[in-house]
Amino acid sequence: MHTQKINKAVFPVAGLGTRFLPATKASPKEMLPVVDKPLIQYAVEEAYSAGIRHMIFVTGRNKRAIEDHFDTAYELENELINGNKQALLKVLHSIAPHDMNFSYVRQPRSLGLGHAVLCAEHLVGDEPFAVLLADDLMVGLEGGQSVLAQMVASFGEYQRSVLAVQEVPLDQTRRYGIVAADPVAPGLMKISKMVEKPAPEAAPSRMAVAGRYVLTPAVFKHIRNQGSGVGGEIQLTDGISSLLADEAVYALQYEGKRYDCGSKEGFLEATVELAMQHPEVGSHFRRYLRGLDLA
Repeated sequence: MHTQKINKAVFPVAGLGTRFLPATKASPKEMLPVVDKPLIQYAVEEAYSAGIRHMIFVTGRNKRAIEDHFDTAYELENELINGNKQALLKVLHSIAPHDMNFSYVRQPRSLGLGHAVLCAEHLVGDEPFAVLLADDLMVGLEGGQSVLAQMVASFGEYQRSVLAVQEVPLDQTRRYGIVAADPVAPGLMKISKMVEKPAPEAAPSRMAVAGRYVLTPAVFKHIRNQGSGVGGEIQLTDGISSLLADEAVYALQYEGKRYDCGSKEGFLEATVELAMQHPEVGSHFRRYLRGLDLA
């Protein structure tokens, strides 16, 4: 079998972010900062750490800030150079390393995650690719691999689609795609069934798909042939479920932590916990938290 590598990542960023109104009325939810970096930058850095260099954004109206963030800011760079602010200049350049490439495509209508991925098909071509949802801020274990890097390693061994999964409480199955799977290696399972947002009594397990996917290009055909699913949208889960009839799909119970930054609670949890770990403000912020009256 010819060993393929993951060279491209797709970021569906066309959502409206209504749960964060009014902050997202004129600014993309993916640009909401956790400490000092926007959500989308955390996701791009994770893809970069997994060896991916071509970042593909599926955008919508009012998302230009994302393109601007990863573009060159000549005026700002000149100000930093003239002010001899080398540390800040280094931070600025780290946003988009020289070996990173960017492509952008519009999703003209909000027809679901599956449709968003399908919008990137002509840029992905006939090769495997990753999908990262910036709403899910994923952090690997300290000193370990990023979540996507773990998934890419599994793909390298099996050459088949790999989904990140985590166990969730039974009463939360309506919020996720849920899989039934059988163990094949430590932390890795072969999926036998997938259901999008099932009621607790209909869920095949409590193993939920998190916001990271490594997919073979065969999935495009299955997404394209899917009708509308839950919510009247073209669901990525339905396309992957159909793919199961043609080839194996694996689930990786990743090592690390996921913050659901699509919710206010998850966003605040990420902000507090990552602020405590931040090399610049962490120690001060920890002292501040200890002094709070939380009674």
